[in-house]
Amino acid sequence: MRSIRDIMNERYTTKVFDSNKKISDEDFDQIESILELTPTSTNLQPLYFVIASNDESKARISKATQGQFEFNLKKIQNASHIIVFCSKCFVEDAHLQNVIEQEDADGRFLKPEFKDKVRQTREYFLNFHRFDLKDEAHWHAKQAYLSLGSVLMAAATLGIDTTAIEGFDSNALDNELKIRELGYTSQIILALGYKKENGDFNYTLPKSRLKKNLIIRKN
Repeated sequence: MRSIRDIMNERYTTKVFDSNKKISDEDFDQIESILELTPTSTNLQPLYFVIASNDESKARISKATQGQFEFNLKKIQNASHIIVFCSKCFVEDAHLQNVIEQEDADGRFLKPEFKDKVRQTREYFLNFHRFDLKDEAHWHAKQAYLSLGSVLMAAATLGIDTTAIEGFDSNALDNELKIRELGYTSQIILALGYKKENGDFNYTLPKSRLKKNLIIRKN
């Protein structure tokens, strides 16, 4: 069994995907479970995920990689699956209510009064970011990256290659997927699949990271 260190040492950012290799339904079901179970600050769950796995749906996403972002076009076209990580710009009362009612249905509140306390706490932090720090949208965006990290690790464990893509036209993608009308905006695209053997230069290069003593301090 591979260690976590071995898995992380082996994973890399894929530059060329093999369009003939597809992720099995069984493996991608596990990836979807990661999306479903992803942690978020105060369990606010301000995230939304769009998945593309066929040529037509990937072509829609690839519209966001035109012009200056064309260098990412082939990655999206040739990957097996694409996940667009989206986050709320503004959390509405209806979303807050949906979250807390789901928690109630799932038995999260040991006493009835805990339900109101949890809502008040969540509203406190939401208002803190909204009015004091004035970074609500950025706060929600950071949750998408928490989810991304989990998926990168899960994919590597399953032997699936990945590339996280920030080079795309978010406005074009939001309009194409019609997600702004749902209150979300795209943050990052993740391409998943399998590298093209003897075709991906990045796979042949050694991994390079700063020395451990430069990035980790034990007090």
